[in-house]
Amino acid sequence: MAISVFDLFKIGIGPSSSHTVGPMRAARDFALGLQTRGLLERVHRVKAELYGSLGATGKGHGSDKAVMLGLEGEQPDEIDTAQVPDILARIRTSRCLRLLGQQDVTFCEKDHLILHRRKTLPYHANGMRFQAFDEQNQELASGVFYSVGGGFIVDENAIRGDDPLKQDDTEQPYPFATGSELLQQCA
Repeated sequence: MAISVFDLFKIGIGPSSSHTVGPMRAARDFALGLQTRGLLERVHRVKAELYGSLGATGKGHGSDKAVMLGLEGEQPDEIDTAQVPDILARIRTSRCLRLLGQQDVTFCEKDHLILHRRKTLPYHANGMRFQAFDEQNQELASGVFYSVGGGFIVDENAIRGDDPLKQDDTEQPYPFATGSELLQQCA
């Protein structure tokens, strides 16, 4: 797998790529999944739960804000940070979140964004569970994501093997497999 410098050094709101960039990306991916499956228009309410390290430090590290912004469709590297306070104020005042900027859904932060300070999910300390419900309060979809560091996220399908990592056959101009091989190219 090829990883560029842009994968390693993330542009995004902080203070932590694991606690802000990752959760924002996970929330947005969940919302995009709803859209892909044709469920977006049926969603009446969403719920997000943060576990482990995210649950313990979520408010202080901005994970709560990142999740709300991600559900709204914002991306860490494209968001206009000057607009963040207004977006969050609108969500909190109206108790309404605009999924992907398209579908207004009920969202009361104290009821629909739960921080589990002493619970973890099995795969990683930075776990998140998202759920979408229809007007009759029936679950339409759910998803579990993990922020595994550096803004990278993994969803439960990849962990179960339902979505295996694809072989990256991109030819590299200076391939190497070990530190010694890399140093030889620098000589």
